[in-house]
Amino acid sequence: MHAQSREQIKPVTRDVNARGARVRFVEAGQGPTVLLVHGYLASHVTWEDALLFLGAHFRVIVPDLPGFGESEKPSPSRYPYTCDAFAESLVDLVAALDLSRVSVCGHALGGAVALAMAADHPDVVDRLVLVSPMVYPPRIDPIVRLAMQPILGPIFFKQLYGQRLFRSHFKRNVYGRDAKLPLERIDYLYDVFNAPAAREAAYATMQSMLDTRSLVARLPRVTAPTLVVWGRHDTSNPIAHGRRLAREIRGARLDVLECGHSPIEECPLPFVETVSSFLREPNGKGT
Repeated sequence: MHAQSREQIKPVTRDVNARGARVRFVEAGQGPTVLLVHGYLASHVTWEDALLFLGAHFRVIVPDLPGFGESEKPSPSRYPYTCDAFAESLVDLVAALDLSRVSVCGHALGGAVALAMAADHPDVVDRLVLVSPMVYPPRIDPIVRLAMQPILGPIFFKQLYGQRLFRSHFKRNVYGRDAKLPLERIDYLYDVFNAPAAREAAYATMQSMLDTRSLVARLPRVTAPTLVVWGRHDTSNPIAHGRRLAREIRGARLDVLECGHSPIEECPLPFVETVSSFLREPNGKGT
C-alpha cells in the first residue's frame, strides 16, 4: 500500500442513521479502516490535526457521537446517552458502511465507547487504541459537582453554563499547562453545545459517565490487540490509571507522551507515529 500525499486526502462529510439517530461523520484516506471517537463535549474537530496524517495510510472515519457536534441530538427519553448506546450506534455505523472489521481509536469518553465496542463486539473490533480513556472512577470536577446538585444543578448546566466557563473547562481539564489553547476550536464546540437539545444530551451523558463499574467489569473480555496512550501531564485522568489499564487488559501496552489530556491535539505527530506503528504491525504489537 502506497501512502497518499496530504494533498490527495480530501475529507468528505456524510450522514447515516444509526440506532435511530442521524450520525454525521468525516471520512478521509484509503487503506485499513480506523474509527476515531471523540471525548465529552467534543466532536470530530478534535481529530483535525491528526486526520490528514492518519489518512495517508488508513481509511479514517470520524463520527460525531449522537448528541454532540453536528449529529442529531435526540431527547434523552428517546436515546440513552450511555457508553453502551454510543457503542451500539457506532456498530450500526460500521454495518451501514458495509465494513466487517475496523480498528477503533477513542479518546476520553470515546475511549470508554471504544472499550465497550471491543468487549461486546469482538467480531467488529480488529485493534484497539485507548487514549486517556474514561474507565476508572474520574476525579469529579467542581463544575460537574455543581451540575449534579438536585434542582439547581440542571438549571445551571442547561441555562447558565456559559462560554467563559466552557473555555475554562478545556483549559483546566483537557490541555496541558504549557499547551496553546485552540480557542477557535473550543468556541466552535461551545456553539454546537449552546442549544437546548445539545445541553440536554450533554447533561444526560455526564450523568452516565460517573458510574464506570460496568466498563471495569468488562476489561477481561477485551481480546483485540490494545495500545493505551497517555499524556504524562494529564491532570484530569492520572497516569496511574493508564498503568493500571495496561495491566488489566491482556497483552496491552502503554505509551506515554509528553502532554496533557489530549495527545491528539497537543502533540499530533508523535501521537500519529505511535498509533500508526501499532496499527500497521502484523501482530498488532507495534515496534
